[in-house]
Amino acid sequence: MRKENTNIHKQSKSRVKKEGTDIDTELSKSQKTKPTPLNRLALWITEHVGTMEFFLVIFIWTVSWLLWNMFAPKGLRFDPYPGFVLWLFISNMIQLFLMPLIMIGQNLQGRGAEERAKNDYKVNLKAEQEILEIQEKLTIILSKLEELTRSSSHASDKSP
Repeated sequence: MRKENTNIHKQSKSRVKKEGTDIDTELSKSQKTKPTPLNRLALWITEHVGTMEFFLVIFIWTVSWLLWNMFAPKGLRFDPYPGFVLWLFISNMIQLFLMPLIMIGQNLQGRGAEERAKNDYKVNLKAEQEILEIQEKLTIILSKLEELTRSSSHASDKSP
């Protein structure tokens, strides 16, 4: 049992040393990159378009537009029923402009998630390294306790 544990410890330790070099420096480097103003705009749009508030704005705008152009006095209607050509054009333009911006924002969010995952992995490696060091120290402590127990039992056996 003890040999298996030491083999596992050796494998983990070599992996930690290989992959976990200077974790603190790498973590601080990855936090320094800032998005450009256009990327921030894409992120802002992505975060706000996917909300219930945005849906309600679009829904109210659509219902108001359609109701106005169906039931308002004929002289005040600007997009005739049943075609609603202007409404369709504006809706399609909104979709055409939002779709690529949302995709850009999602890509940027994905990159951020990847960076966080990499940083989490590095932190986990560092924690694993510290755990291995603690386990080594505990192993040393246990072996010394066993030696003390043996020496005290030998001493008690010799005394009459």
